[in-house]
Amino acid sequence: MTQFIFNGDKGLRVDTCYKSTEGLALFDFAKNHSTFAGKAGEIYYLPSMEGQGQYLLGLGDRDKLDLEALRKASFNLARAAKDNKTATLHLNLNDFELDGLKEEAVLEALMEGFLQAEYKFSRKSDMAKDEDDSKEQDVELEIAFLNNLDEAAFGKTERRIRNLIDGIFLARNLVNQTSNEMYPEVLADKVKEVFQDLPVEVRILDEHEIQDLGMEAFYSVAKGSDRPPRFIIMEYDGGEEGQEKTALVGKGLTYDSGGYCIKSARGMSTMHCDMGGAGTVIGTLLALAKNQVPVNVVAVVAACENLISGSSYKTGDIIGSLSGKTIEVGNTDAEGRLTLADAVYFATDTLKADRLIDLATLTGAVVAALSDEYTGAITNDEAYFEGLQEVAKTEGEKIWLLPNDENLAKKNRDTKVADVLNSTSGGAGTITAGQFVGEFLAREVPWIHLDIAGTAYGDRAKGYVPERATGVLV
Repeated sequence: MTQFIFNGDKGLRVDTCYKSTEGLALFDFAKNHSTFAGKAGEIYYLPSMEGQGQYLLGLGDRDKLDLEALRKASFNLARAAKDNKTATLHLNLNDFELDGLKEEAVLEALMEGFLQAEYKFSRKSDMAKDEDDSKEQDVELEIAFLNNLDEAAFGKTERRIRNLIDGIFLARNLVNQTSNEMYPEVLADKVKEVFQDLPVEVRILDEHEIQDLGMEAFYSVAKGSDRPPRFIIMEYDGGEEGQEKTALVGKGLTYDSGGYCIKSARGMSTMHCDMGGAGTVIGTLLALAKNQVPVNVVAVVAACENLISGSSYKTGDIIGSLSGKTIEVGNTDAEGRLTLADAVYFATDTLKADRLIDLATLTGAVVAALSDEYTGAITNDEAYFEGLQEVAKTEGEKIWLLPNDENLAKKNRDTKVADVLNSTSGGAGTITAGQFVGEFLAREVPWIHLDIAGTAYGDRAKGYVPERATGVLV
């Protein structure tokens, strides 16, 4: 556990430096006796036999330092402290001053970085754990801050960041669990458990209710599995009555084999992560509710598995949807947009959402275009997107807006036997997939589609973002 101490004065001192710092004795020593150069997030540790060692934390170029750099730097410092079995660090918050940013924002970034170092997911048995797995288990790190905030403000900031981290870690844990343990019924039960003591109303629709409502698109994907689907609705009314209601819709494929358009063995091996959108919206709602944010938000997840059986849907099928539109199935591995179609319609029709964001690990095309660095986006309201983009940059999230071009949208309607087709050809697959989802808005409300196929799950750690599930965009 990492603990934060208000205006503490004990522990190993942490000095900070920029690449251009002059006159700091430890910096000069580090440069002369190691490869340390003061780069952002670089750590130099000078131990002593008396236990009064010292850390030097590089901050890079002064004019390039921002909140994201501070998160990464504090994460690196926490990892170094644990590796060196340092129990307490002493920092002066004034050393991290940034032009134009409030002290609370700097403290938030530092706290988040330290807490990110706590995350670990492993299902290794005790007998299989090696020295690297257990070497830091006994280290409880205390961060003693010296700062100008009063104790009440310090405590409020700490609670807010811990609640945010709880949401991020929840998202990661949900997505990291493999499909033999995490399937629709389990996910629904977990949601009820998470929100049982919070002001969030949870409703779960079973397979019979899903069919009775007319969610044929969603159920068509789900019916090939022996494990029944669940439609999960979470409502948080933290704002005033009548205040704008935002819907968050997360793709909830707890496993995706591709159906009869089956994936390769390698392609299927990580497909428990196809519920990355669901993890993000559930984690987001947890952070909102725990922090009592004054907004009205509903989160919706259509949870199911896409598997092969005699009951599975097939290419060439013509299926209905909650909206009444008919869909020609061109590819059973383009299943996520079918589940989102009914979820998005439900959110904007039954739940009367005033604006909507959907998140989905939807296309391989977004990975081809943007790798694992950027989330791809399309929108029908650029002003709405600009608000999201502004916050995303502050939080270190990368989003790239793609064109919502009508000529591309026509590809989804290139069918002679139904209203829309669930798979297109000729490129721009990320755009047309998102536009397919947009076809199912019940009303013309501001809408953003976020394709997180490249950013929700990774095969390597990147700074404080771990290997496997990332908790992207919480």
